[in-house]
Amino acid sequence: MNNHEIDYTLHGDDMQFVQVELDPKETVIAEAGSLMMMDDGIKMETVFGDGSSGRGGGLMGKLLGAGKRVLTGESLFMTTFTNEGSGKKHVSFASPYPGKIIPMDLSEHQGKIICQKDAFLAAAKGVSIGIELQRKLGTGFFGGEGFIMQKLEGDGMAFVHAGGTIYKKKLAPGELIRLDTGCLVAMTGDVEYSIEAVGGVKTALFGGEGLFLATLRGPGTVWVQSLPFSRLASRVFAAMPQNGGSKGEGGFASMFDFIGGDGD
Repeated sequence: MNNHEIDYTLHGDDMQFVQVELDPKETVIAEAGSLMMMDDGIKMETVFGDGSSGRGGGLMGKLLGAGKRVLTGESLFMTTFTNEGSGKKHVSFASPYPGKIIPMDLSEHQGKIICQKDAFLAAAKGVSIGIELQRKLGTGFFGGEGFIMQKLEGDGMAFVHAGGTIYKKKLAPGELIRLDTGCLVAMTGDVEYSIEAVGGVKTALFGGEGLFLATLRGPGTVWVQSLPFSRLASRVFAAMPQNGGSKGEGGFASMFDFIGGDGD
């Protein structure tokens, strides 16, 4: 095994965090800002690039790794957590919004997982976080999650987070499913991914589901989320008073506040 072999425990239900157990000299990498807590004896260090070791060779390799992360909209830096003590230590990472954390053993998925650009949470040291360019330009322009998705490569554990309830579906060879582009969390590298327009002008304009759907064809495994963060954010934004949403708990309460406010 090239990646560090780490143990873990998931805690919670809708607001989960993952507790990683590190043996001496074992290391886990994570997105900046995802740390929840850690034991004494763990050394935290900021690294340039994707945090994988022994890849790319020298400064040029680090620059390429950092450039990949910039393209996916992530920070130039990642954080490593290494057990510098003599016994087992624990470090915990939390989800940034309500949902689930999905543990993935990359060795069980041909060493590669493709996921949303903001889905990665943490991984064993040695896992490489890069970019996955979609083969069809239509996927990039209309895919909802952008032309570029993240790819996680290696043979260790990686942790991905998503919103709402997570549904894992195994696709048989040739089996096809269609889903909202924002609901796609991750898929194995052998799944064919493309975008197709919603049929019918009326459905496209008034259906409320957007103009395009993601089309996934097996074989492979797909992870789907019931509540994309973009959908949650748009509902919150629409409900804000300056955007026409209700200021109070109900429309009548807001109306009476408006009428009686100047008379007090």
